[in-house]
Amino acid sequence: MLRNLENITNYIMNFKIDSRMKLPNVKSKSTQVEDITLNDTTVKQYINEFWTSGQRQASSLHEISYRACFKPQLPRFFIDLLTNEKDVIYDPFSGRGTTPIESGLWNRNIVSNDVNPISKIFTYPRLFIPTLKEIEERLENISIDYDVKKDLDISMFYHKDTESEIVSLRNYLFEKRIGDKEDYIDSWIRMVATNRLTGHSPGFFSVYTLPPNQAITRERQLKINQDKNQTPPYRDIKKIIYNKTKSLLKDVNEDIIHQLKTIENEAQFLEKDARYTQEIESDSVKLTVTSPPFLNVVQYSKDNWLRCWFNNLNEKEIEKNITMANNIDDWCYVIQAVFHELYRITQPGGWVAFEVGEVNNGKIRLDEYVADIGLKAKFQCFGILVNYQNFTKTSNIWGVKNNSKGTNTNRIVVFHKK
Repeated sequence: MLRNLENITNYIMNFKIDSRMKLPNVKSKSTQVEDITLNDTTVKQYINEFWTSGQRQASSLHEISYRACFKPQLPRFFIDLLTNEKDVIYDPFSGRGTTPIESGLWNRNIVSNDVNPISKIFTYPRLFIPTLKEIEERLENISIDYDVKKDLDISMFYHKDTESEIVSLRNYLFEKRIGDKEDYIDSWIRMVATNRLTGHSPGFFSVYTLPPNQAITRERQLKINQDKNQTPPYRDIKKIIYNKTKSLLKDVNEDIIHQLKTIENEAQFLEKDARYTQEIESDSVKLTVTSPPFLNVVQYSKDNWLRCWFNNLNEKEIEKNITMANNIDDWCYVIQAVFHELYRITQPGGWVAFEVGEVNNGKIRLDEYVADIGLKAKFQCFGILVNYQNFTKTSNIWGVKNNSKGTNTNRIVVFHKK
């Protein structure tokens, strides 16, 4: 595809998806287009169902639970439209690694950044994938001490034998890491175990609790146990790790494994404030696809204390490095600096796709703030893509809660660097 601005605009204007709904008041064009005035600049807003969960199913390799992550179909849309194989794709707020993993699956080179080290724990192992046989053999060789000393009371989550298995695995991984002997098999086991620590089904190590993408304190879990009259049942963590691995690798074949290993050789992983990423070369990134932390983000230590404990990380120290914004002015100040850095690293002809959500039920339109921020950083604002499904009124895109009444929406501000 010849990816010039005219062709990209025509593609978006005439975009159709097999499962797309009919947009009201749209006759000659597939995409509804509106103009938004920001200061003295007019920005196009393109409204359509550009991707949907009803599309080609995302790879099973993405099935890692994480707070506030977007679906793989979102970065896939922009990767396919705006890049070629081996182009560099970046996510400054990588989270569970949706953009890096989808980029690798599309044979693009990746730069992944997140000040939260849990992000790399979840992302890096999925580029260097072990076989089921390797996982099975490694799990068999990890010793479990059912009399192991426990330095933290987590009995409200786990059966005593499950707790011993978790602590034994934690100790094993710690010894491997400090001895610089943690290999790709250990890293994979660490990733899966971290993701399976707590959840609301027998596929997790814990008794019934909140979903794994939500915060839970020990005090809250005691209350849940009391309300549900439950005690933690025994869970075989080796079996759970093996079964989750099998599920993650369901769509993965030898060609994909080889491709991802090749991408891993060139991959760059950072744990930096997104405003200060001097390790990334200027004019090197073809496309950034990301979603930043929004306002009123939960306190890191409360959200990640158990994951940090398992990985011997100090959540309080990590929290000090995370920039929190409690109001729109502070948020814009931080994001403005991020955009100046994005402009530096984006190559001429490169792109930024910046997804934002609703704040205060749509009363704060972050996409319009972001459009203005990008313009101030010298980007050209291509437009705002509104991806939505099953809305009954396009005039009410804002203010409708996601996943209510069968709705779901993303708002992506798209920028271009000349």
